[in-house]
Amino acid sequence: MMTQFAPLKNDRILRAMRFEEVDTTPVWMMRQAGRYLPEYKATRAEAGDFLSLCKDTARATEVTLQPLRRFELDAAILFSDILTIPDAMGLGLYFETGEGPKFKKTVRDDKDLNGLLDVDVNDSLDYVMRAVTSIRNELNGQVPLFGFSGSPWTLATYMVEGGSSKDYRHTKEMLYARPEFLHALLDKVATVVTDYLSAQIKAGAQIVQIFDSWGGALAHRQFAEFSHKYNKRIISELKAIHPDVPVVLFTKGGGLWLSTQDDSQADVLGLDWTMPISQARTMLGSNKAIQGNLDPATLYGSPEVIRQQTKLMLDDAYVNQPKTGYIANLGHGIAQWVNPDHAKVFIDAVHEYKL
Repeated sequence: MMTQFAPLKNDRILRAMRFEEVDTTPVWMMRQAGRYLPEYKATRAEAGDFLSLCKDTARATEVTLQPLRRFELDAAILFSDILTIPDAMGLGLYFETGEGPKFKKTVRDDKDLNGLLDVDVNDSLDYVMRAVTSIRNELNGQVPLFGFSGSPWTLATYMVEGGSSKDYRHTKEMLYARPEFLHALLDKVATVVTDYLSAQIKAGAQIVQIFDSWGGALAHRQFAEFSHKYNKRIISELKAIHPDVPVVLFTKGGGLWLSTQDDSQADVLGLDWTMPISQARTMLGSNKAIQGNLDPATLYGSPEVIRQQTKLMLDDAYVNQPKTGYIANLGHGIAQWVNPDHAKVFIDAVHEYKL
């Protein structure tokens, strides 16, 4: 039996995704719950470490709601991490201070691949679903809730490299020398991603986003074959189960491939800061809503600079276009060193912009 949730009071972002009239531009920020907020740091310290925070339903709910107490945001996003899936597949996720996420195991040969655990997302990842339901209840209809996952390509790079990478040496070597092995890994991961996002929707997520964070590291033909192919499949399978739930597809560094991504059933395509929104709209027409794309570093600037750059972004988004079909956001996650007051300037500048 589906949980009954409070009616939605602010559906601005959903209306924009459907190209319906909006009173003002909807806005949220990737990583809006996180290290730039002092209250987040305090809650994480209470939890002990990052993974413990993700697995603590009450604290994961708390940090998801923290930015909504400070800012007039039009969406909340589940507090979690894209690497929960590889962790559930048995790779042993841990975090080194100052070095980011790492895995105790990698996937580089048949033994590694065959040793990956089968994932029942409602078992090994049930803590994520509990957080989704808890957050949705606590929001009480204030704004919609995003669920999310990393893309298969992005997750596979972490699984092969054993952590973050600047050159993706092992993954790219595999791509060109043993493509059939990489496809086998991507296929396994794509199946889990589909189940994971579907379970989040059933738990209460009203929108889901696929973060193809490292898609831009691929050459254009390889992007289509090793990244987009799997993203497209996931979205198609999700739409077959949840036809009314919007899907956002965000590929960092993927602006030049919008025409490739346009053939997916994604409702929204996200942009980083390297692609002008007006150019993206020319490529896409009115087939997809667009999300993005202020350079996150803009928030280091003065309030005057932030307001100026936000206005220029919005002017670009709406040039010769109906005043909808667009969601304001940063072009990637907000940085941990940003002054929260500067984030407020950005959010308020979006809402104050005259449509």
